[in-house]
Amino acid sequence: MLFIAPWDIGLELELGQGNPVKSLFVGPEGFSLGYFISRILPNIYVIAGVILFFLLIGGGLMFIISSGQQNPEGASKGMQAVTAALLGFLIIFASYWIMQIIQFITGINLGFNLGL
Repeated sequence: MLFIAPWDIGLELELGQGNPVKSLFVGPEGFSLGYFISRILPNIYVIAGVILFFLLIGGGLMFIISSGQQNPEGASKGMQAVTAALLGFLIIFASYWIMQIIQFITGINLGFNLGL
């Protein structure tokens, strides 16, 4: 079994006077940017998933109904909606994994667990 230990680059790099970069994300009263992002991102992903669902259903229905009525304009709009929904899904999927990589490299908890 291969185990990769995360390297906390946030503690390794220094800003000056021995302060690690990770200390930049901790503000007064313990507020941290990582905590803020970890609370917002899961909600954004849920909202994006709901929007994706409705775009796929709406675009698919528009495509099917317009094709049945011999309306090439409507079918084209339906196909564009489905294509936009799938492209949006790919962007959201990629952003999730980019956030996983950022969390792994910096050691900042963004609310996503890699399981390593």
